[in-house]
Amino acid sequence: QIEMDNMFIENKSRFNLDETVSKITEAISKSDWKLIHTHNLQQLMLNNGHEVLPAKVMEICAPQYANRILSTVEERVYSNMMPCRLSVYEKSDGKTYVSRMNIEKFASQMEGVIKVVMSGSFKEAEKFIAHVSE
Repeated sequence: QIEMDNMFIENKSRFNLDETVSKITEAISKSDWKLIHTHNLQQLMLNNGHEVLPAKVMEICAPQYANRILSTVEERVYSNMMPCRLSVYEKSDGKTYVSRMNIEKFASQMEGVIKVVMSGSFKEAEKFIAHVSE
């Protein structure tokens, strides 16, 4: 696990890109979390005339946490950080990596409900990544 600029974390996967996405998807399906959508950024770029290495962004959500942010007027301002995102991509070394924002680090600067929600969701999402990390 490597922290990039303290705000982003990257792990090398033991699997190729499709297997990594599949194993994370399976782990999510066995939890209270939901996989909302997986964006194929490589295909999106190809559709716009650009070739890039494979990259997929998985949007995941924990309804129990999302509800705590969306159900009060004071916390709704943080909804722009929803849903949580995991990026699964290949680098020129042929290996697959998973990156995400270090929401726990961000949450440490917050107070109240948002601190609790972000810290909790970060810890739970890390368990999905543990299924594929070297």
